[in-house]
Amino acid sequence: MIELLAPAGDLEKLKIALMYGADAVFIGGQDFSLRARASNFTLDDILEATTFAHLKGKKIYVTTNIIPHEEDLFGIIEYLKALEERNVDAIISASPSIIDTALKHTNLEIHLSTQQSALNAEAVNFWYDQGITRVVLARELDKQQIKKLISKTKADIEVFIHGGMCMSYSGRCSLSNTMTDRDANRGGCAHSCRWNYELAQDGKSVSNQMFSMSSKDLEALEQIPYLIDSNVSALKIEGRMKSLHYIATVVSTYRKLIDTYLRVGEINDYHPYLLELQKAENRLVSFGYLEGMPGIEQLLYDRRSEQPSQLFIGLVKGYDQKTQTAFIEQRNYFEIGQEIEILNPNGSEKSFILKEMTDENGEHLDVARHPQQIVKIHIPFEVEPYAMLRKK
Repeated sequence: MIELLAPAGDLEKLKIALMYGADAVFIGGQDFSLRARASNFTLDDILEATTFAHLKGKKIYVTTNIIPHEEDLFGIIEYLKALEERNVDAIISASPSIIDTALKHTNLEIHLSTQQSALNAEAVNFWYDQGITRVVLARELDKQQIKKLISKTKADIEVFIHGGMCMSYSGRCSLSNTMTDRDANRGGCAHSCRWNYELAQDGKSVSNQMFSMSSKDLEALEQIPYLIDSNVSALKIEGRMKSLHYIATVVSTYRKLIDTYLRVGEINDYHPYLLELQKAENRLVSFGYLEGMPGIEQLLYDRRSEQPSQLFIGLVKGYDQKTQTAFIEQRNYFEIGQEIEILNPNGSEKSFILKEMTDENGEHLDVARHPQQIVKIHIPFEVEPYAMLRKK
């Protein structure tokens, strides 16, 4: 069975990812991770995460994927042993020093990070022979190359299918470090590639417009059947910094597509899945390298493309069946009379017209305008905790 692997920046996002269909979640601890600005997990959080996941028959992987300088390795043995004690299912690493330390001092399963740029069968088999059980391939391979590589390798293979794509080779970028003294390879990326630049000579602009060096985000819906048939072991969504709504929407969409393909053997219409992904806060998307060498249409030379969405308006915290009252943690503005869509953790969707709304004290509201305020609304059908409300 192919694994759908999702990101999580904190415990709430982790639970959402697993409830909405992920088979496993990758997280970052407070040390040795490449997302210094994420709400990284304490060791107590990691224990809660593994306990929650294992009760559902799912897995937790912890990133230890920095490219460390000598001083960054202080405490690594103790940290890896602590992860083992908390029953994490694997660590994701790029550094031979961290990998070697884990192999010598723990029984942790180890997955090779994409930062190691594994691009051919010989490299994959080398790392397998060192003790690596899974290799996260470099993103610079097309789907035919991936299929050919898998036929010659012994390790499980993981492939990115959705999320941000680093413009640098396998994410090994020095722009941020050079320009802001924030080392991307040690967790401090400032996303310098997304800034606006101009070409200048002798202090004078010689370009007609500003430009960036960023790529569009990856979206591989239409490549999923080919990857499944190629015996890829895991399909990976990127985005530990993303919102609850983004994670729920993206995970549930890929879950439905994967399950449909495994059940039916084909996908006749990708349009519904594409429409669903567009409800998340996406940048512009492309298929990356999966269909061959990217052209200019896969890049973002002349604009930024963030598309902030206010569709996500609330999170269900509870539901009273007798009164048909839902307790909602509000996230974005909504008002009486709007059509609202419910996205349930099982991926099903249902809509209703909002007719009644009060605050926690029972005071009537026409508008919900305060983020994280608890409001009570009438929903004429049962909804599950952690269901998402969004504007239709």
